[in-house]
Amino acid sequence: MPPPQQGPCGHHLLLLLALLLPSLPPTRAPVPPGPAASLLQALGLRDEPQGAPRLRPVPPVMWRLFRRRDPQETRSGSRRTSPGVTLQPCHVEELGVAGNIVRHIPDRGAPTRASEPASAAGHCPEWTVVFDLSAVEPAERPSRARLELRFAAAAAAAPEGGWELSVAQAGQGAGADPGPVLLRQLVPALGPPVRAELLGAAWARNASWPRSLRLALALRPRAPAACARLAEASLLLVTLDPRLCHPLARPRRDAEPVLGGGPGGACRARRLYVSFREVGWHRWVIAPRGFLANYCQGQCALPVALSGSGGPPALNHAVLRALMHAAAPGAADLPCCVPARLSPISVLFFDNSDNVVLRQYEDMVVDECGCR
Repeated sequence: MPPPQQGPCGHHLLLLLALLLPSLPPTRAPVPPGPAASLLQALGLRDEPQGAPRLRPVPPVMWRLFRRRDPQETRSGSRRTSPGVTLQPCHVEELGVAGNIVRHIPDRGAPTRASEPASAAGHCPEWTVVFDLSAVEPAERPSRARLELRFAAAAAAAPEGGWELSVAQAGQGAGADPGPVLLRQLVPALGPPVRAELLGAAWARNASWPRSLRLALALRPRAPAACARLAEASLLLVTLDPRLCHPLARPRRDAEPVLGGGPGGACRARRLYVSFREVGWHRWVIAPRGFLANYCQGQCALPVALSGSGGPPALNHAVLRALMHAAAPGAADLPCCVPARLSPISVLFFDNSDNVVLRQYEDMVVDECGCR
């Protein structure tokens, strides 16, 4: 049946509605993320750091933490952990705090800091340090915020009584007076780095993260002496993201996955190496250069489903399905070869703010496969 004919009024009405109503954007089906985007999501990054990071040395503490936390360092013999010791998940043993993200944040106020005046009438200059915390997500819980300072003393010998470090909240504008003093600390000597814990002093443990942390520092000798110069300032920030924290897993087995081959054979872990250079991330990923992700492949027919292929025993349901498939192939499908145990990796990288970040990622490596 042909559609009813519209008169001139109907055409004018449709034209008027088309001009008055806002045009809707065309609906598009959501595009699934590609392999690189999926890996970024697995690493907890919103987007890939753009451009090459500013070249600067990786702090030794970050190297030590990486070598201690990275499970794959165990196989090369460079991991400094006693045999038989299992590292706790979501815990930084070297610092003695809970956490799975460690950031080394440099001072952003150094390039704009005015030249330090000479000591006049015993008054030493103050410094304003600025730390960019915009990359810290609201879900992260702080467990350590350690201020690390390096000073250059004008005299070789320390003054009698040492120095006194004071940390206050810096004013927002140029020339603004600093806020109340957050902490005072005695510094016996300026040779080793000076460390001060800010958590609980600069902000409360349960407070929301500031986008930027501005501090006013002063270092005064307790006896008449020449003033020191601030050479470097940084913040070592440890946080715990509960979304990335998993229960304690069993120690990794020493058996290596077999090289990937055809689909035949028993269900087991097959070797798969992921290279960060191949995905174009070698410019901002410091270490490792890649990792063994591995994958599961193989048959789960009898008697493999009964034995578990040398790994964990198969679930009773998988054994039942294998028995039913052997008795009546059309009644039930065979169990699937899937990961039965996974382990974490550690990645040391530069973020978009040129901070050196160490993150622990759970369930990134397939250690054992089983029939499920």
